[in-house]
Amino acid sequence: MSRNPIAYCLLPSPPGRGARRAGWVLPIPYSLFPIPCSLFPIPYSLSPLKPMFPYLITIRPLGLLYASAGGFLSPENLVGRAQAKFPPDAYTLSGLIFSANKSQNFASQEDLSQNLFVAGPFWAKLDEFEASQEFYVPIPSTKMIGNDDVNTWELHDDGWRQSNPDSEMTPAFKWQKLSAWNQDSDTLLHQKAVAKEPWKYLSMLHPRLKPDERCVREQDGLFLENAVQLDDNACLVYLSTVPLETGWYRFGGENHLVEIESHPLQETHPLVSLLQQPITRSFALLTPAVWGSNRISYRYPQHPDFPQPRWLLMAKAIPFRFRAGGRQKADGSRDTGRLGRGRYAVKPGSVYVLDDSLNQTWWESPEAWYPKEGYSLKQVGCGLCLPLDIAGL
Repeated sequence: MSRNPIAYCLLPSPPGRGARRAGWVLPIPYSLFPIPCSLFPIPYSLSPLKPMFPYLITIRPLGLLYASAGGFLSPENLVGRAQAKFPPDAYTLSGLIFSANKSQNFASQEDLSQNLFVAGPFWAKLDEFEASQEFYVPIPSTKMIGNDDVNTWELHDDGWRQSNPDSEMTPAFKWQKLSAWNQDSDTLLHQKAVAKEPWKYLSMLHPRLKPDERCVREQDGLFLENAVQLDDNACLVYLSTVPLETGWYRFGGENHLVEIESHPLQETHPLVSLLQQPITRSFALLTPAVWGSNRISYRYPQHPDFPQPRWLLMAKAIPFRFRAGGRQKADGSRDTGRLGRGRYAVKPGSVYVLDDSLNQTWWESPEAWYPKEGYSLKQVGCGLCLPLDIAGL
């Protein structure tokens, strides 16, 4: 029998410290690659938000992309692991947009802090994205898809059961096309609507040479860095309410160069209708979810307006960190950024079945459901979810 996902209690405090800057703007690309402003008009004052993300932001690394900072660092593992926090979470892009606004000045910082919403991470194959803006999202936990076989978690009176309890199949795919969101496992496999992640992990050894000869220093002469290499035909995808000018930017904690483009979301895109479809009794997460207060994380919102979950299908919680900005001084300047409280998040793909219908979209969910650190974690796409069809419900 396949391994049963377990609903874990989320711990209230992090196991360590450590983070880096969210991103800095590289000022040179606009002179190298001038882009007419008419291609991607950027408003000076943001209009009220529409109930959807109007832009898709694609990110292509110019070389290797590092994620060695990780969510939490330990004294025994100061280098960290690249796979621990890859792809970069949405708050990394949020920090980059705020940094870009200081030089591009497309909105006031106050308007941006109120109206900027980002969500992700997702990814896309370049040829599919250019043709139809297709991109890949995490597969819901109810669907287990192997190379040649599938299995499904179904609901019965006594809880979850597998459609094929004798199967020893191990899921081989973690991502599916958004356009095939509510397709069953067999259809996803036969239509090749599933895929494996398009990145691989590399370890790079950086020598530090002596100042007077080409020899490695006798002490601290080698530094091991974990990197991620993205396929040439792939890019990272994020949802955003605010576009960025096309160009080269420094992205992530290690400030490596990436090429960023903003694409207006097509009105006929499946995401538009899915985000506007009210959630009834069941939904699945597309992004990590942190529910609760600033100190304690829960598996679901502890709010009287949120229906009590009847069944949950989720794996072990994952580390999640959000960096809040520094406090404002009396003279108007700000302190250096303070590291937000670390916490655990519910993993993307987790499935919720509620006692009563929610009857609202993710956009309509109140901010009281989310922690607030500087601003609500809802603004960095926390807990973004879509309605899900479940067999037996």
